[in-house]
Amino acid sequence: MGQIARIIAIVAGLAGGTVFSQAPEFAQQYRQRIGGAIDELRVIVEDFNRQAADHHLDRQQALNTYAQSPDDFLRDRGVSMQSTITRYEMLLSQQLKLGTAAPVAKPFVLLREPDDVVFANTWRDFVPGVAVSFAGLVWGAIGFVGGWVVAALLGLGARRVVRRPKGVRRLS
Repeated sequence: MGQIARIIAIVAGLAGGTVFSQAPEFAQQYRQRIGGAIDELRVIVEDFNRQAADHHLDRQQALNTYAQSPDDFLRDRGVSMQSTITRYEMLLSQQLKLGTAAPVAKPFVLLREPDDVVFANTWRDFVPGVAVSFAGLVWGAIGFVGGWVVAALLGLGARRVVRRPKGVRRLS
């Protein structure tokens, strides 16, 4: 590998390391947003449960009442409430998984089944952080190696394209 190719590979490795080192920070910011979403959804779900109980119904009975209503608005409202409850429970599950995962594994947990709204808003407002955590350093190292390997492979491919076939001579 020539001197320029080494420099390019190192720069690509550093770029990859910098980008990948942000994965744990993104996961942390996503997790914080989940907490806020859960807090707000909890208010809605608990209010629904309380209103159902005031009418001597459990949650499922209240949802069934909505579903069996002849009124389109009430049926749609029941579907909406079921969707809210499902999202609330999914976010609670994901929060638990993120809370118990090893720091290095949190980005994988996040990517397994992210909430589209929380993910998009986290991405929109993401503020990169300095990777001083163990997880940040590990992800940085992964990115460095990945960037270096990609640059090295592209360099080999470029050399093969530029290299002259055997038996072809230069015209002087």
